[in-house]
Amino acid sequence: MDFSSALPTFIITLREGVEAALVVGIVLAYLKKAKQSRLNAWVYGGIAGGLVVSAIVGLLFGLLLQTLGSSNQKYAPVFEPLLEGVFSVAAIVMLSWMLVWMTQQARLLKGQVEGAIGASLEGGNAAGWGIFGLIFFAVLREGFETVLFIAAKFQQGLVPALGATAGIVSAIAIGFLLFRWGVKINLRAFFLVMGVFLLLIVAGLVVSALGHFDVAISTLAQMDRKSEGLCFYYERFTKFPSCVLGPLVWNTSKVLPDSQFPGVILHTLFGYEDQLYLVQAVGYVVFLLAIGSVYLKSVMGWQPKEAKTVGIETSAGKQS
Repeated sequence: MDFSSALPTFIITLREGVEAALVVGIVLAYLKKAKQSRLNAWVYGGIAGGLVVSAIVGLLFGLLLQTLGSSNQKYAPVFEPLLEGVFSVAAIVMLSWMLVWMTQQARLLKGQVEGAIGASLEGGNAAGWGIFGLIFFAVLREGFETVLFIAAKFQQGLVPALGATAGIVSAIAIGFLLFRWGVKINLRAFFLVMGVFLLLIVAGLVVSALGHFDVAISTLAQMDRKSEGLCFYYERFTKFPSCVLGPLVWNTSKVLPDSQFPGVILHTLFGYEDQLYLVQAVGYVVFLLAIGSVYLKSVMGWQPKEAKTVGIETSAGKQS
């Protein structure tokens, strides 16, 4: 069994899961400090609800992809790569936004969450539902990003699900280390490393998305003569022509094929292609320069003192 497809879902779920774990830990610590531990059940209910709805969203995405793929058998070879490209773009936008946003908001996370909890507690009998909603949407947001990534890669089946499950379990373990046992973890270093991995994963998704659109357009042009004009670039005397991606930049299929180890790991994790075209190369570099510079600027502005999500009280009464 090839477990390479589990790596990206593990990394994304781990990073997003730790973000959710931070929110959960802050809420539980605040409720203990406010002597409102009776509301802990609403926190756990929010976690369970967010996970269940994320799983349902994943199933609905799978059914949607199957329905769209089988709705028109004639154009099925066009629909599949086209849908992969569309979902890839959606995943790129969502994951890039969350990567930058979370880094910028990390220093304010504790104050924002505690402010929301305080407002919920002032609501009297509605306090439980307010806390439930806070946790539910925090978990659902992270779960939706993972589901969207899996849909973009069309990675249906057991292996990606195992990666996501391992990521969730690891995130829960880190949450316990931080808030239950008072273990100090350098969150700044953790999010920096995971952020770089996520940046490279999404950059690879840019390359894959462009490839999917090229396949869809090329297939449509071959099936319908009226669409031949969509292929504005075509080399007659090349072995690996593209439709809209320009000339071939490199071909390492004989040295490091992306269908065999270790190329398959690089392909699955970072979007490595053994045949890369000009538009894909430009898109990869532009994405890394644009989003990477914004991300690194946000990270450099996150001072070590603030990086501990300052002042989070663990249930052991320590500072994380």
